[in-house]
Amino acid sequence: MADILLIHGSCHGAWCWDKLIPCLNAKGHMARAIDLPSHGADDTPVQTVTLDCYAQAIVENCHEQTTLVGHSMGGYAISAAAERVPEQIAQLIYLCAYVPQNGMTLAQMRKKAPRQPLLPAVRMAPDGLSFTIDPEMAPDIFYHDCAPGDVEFALTRLCPQAVAPTNAPLADMSAVEKLPRSYIRCMDDRTVPPEFQVTMTQDWPAQRLHQMDCGHSPFFSDPETLATHIDQAIRG
Repeated sequence: MADILLIHGSCHGAWCWDKLIPCLNAKGHMARAIDLPSHGADDTPVQTVTLDCYAQAIVENCHEQTTLVGHSMGGYAISAAAERVPEQIAQLIYLCAYVPQNGMTLAQMRKKAPRQPLLPAVRMAPDGLSFTIDPEMAPDIFYHDCAPGDVEFALTRLCPQAVAPTNAPLADMSAVEKLPRSYIRCMDDRTVPPEFQVTMTQDWPAQRLHQMDCGHSPFFSDPETLATHIDQAIRG
């Protein structure tokens, strides 16, 4: 049995994992999710949030040997946390997530992708410190293969995303790179281009790579298969 901590991506919250958690628990794991600062039920002002805030929140919820699963932007958050307490991390699992490179911010990583499908949907706040996603464009970008009920559930819960965490580089990835790391590629993703998911992990061992024919939100569209891939990654 593994202790699994699920970390959401931009504009989301712990709520996005509701369908996946029972699937993982049914496989004998202890799965749980948290709201990062300013997301979900957390009332931290979005203007004050940093990548360090994300990392600290994750560290505070890690047990002795925790497997961290990071979705999308959450790849940076779990990596930042693992650099702080690598001795408490069993492994890292990136779900269609950005894999940090030394000295590069998430914003810089996005620009390395061959396409920027999310950019047209981004709506910056007047102060430039946060952004939201156009609700008319979000279904096609995030949830195009999800059931209508799940899409409606998500759209009412999307929140502003702080900009500061996307502009903070991880200067040292040495501890993270020594940990077991797996990646689940989503090959019909309309947010993080699938070809960029391949590029980010092209030198990873084959046994650490998993693939789903789905969009950006398999925790809604196919939680059973996602749970199977996470279980396989944990078992090596």
